Amino acid sequence: MSGLEIERKFLVKKGDAFKRAAFSSSHIKQGYIPCDNATVRIRIRDDKAYLTIKGKPFVGLLTRYEFEKEITMDEAENLMRLCSGGVIDKRRYLVKCGDHTFEVDEFYGDNEGLVLAEVELKSEWESYEKPDFIGIEVTGDHRFYNKQMLRNPFSLWRDTIPEEYRR
Repeated sequence: MSGLEIERKFLVKKGDAFKRAAFSSSHIKQGYIPCDNATVRIRIRDDKAYLTIKGKPFVGLLTRYEFEKEITMDEAENLMRLCSGGVIDKRRYLVKCGDHTFEVDEFYGDNEGLVLAEVELKSEWESYEKPDFIGIEVTGDHRFYNKQMLRNPFSLWRDTIPEEYRR
């Protein structure tokens, strides 16, 4: 798959409402290969693996080019060895709301206590409904980028976000 990625990112309020609303969940481990002009990610999601390359945003803060290809588990495990800074470990829950599906990530390890939601859009101006558990928008705040959370994990700055979003 390749094309444009347009997404908004939000903090999720305390509680398990997102888990009760989810129609699916999966375990994800992902790492990043160093690259100056793009984000190169290796992801293992349950029993499948993917190579993803994302460009820098070029329309506002929301739109960027994304290329994703399914790869073998063996390829992913070998490419993970090229990743720097460790891996992101999380469980992703899929929650339908209106015409959109929110991806809600519950982080583990050094990012334990953080839950983020993303919604992909067809345009930066597309309207969408938000589930009740969605809180403050953090789109464009680099602290909440998975790659950045490897360098500067949530455990180091958790007190900088409101209590209602910390677990």
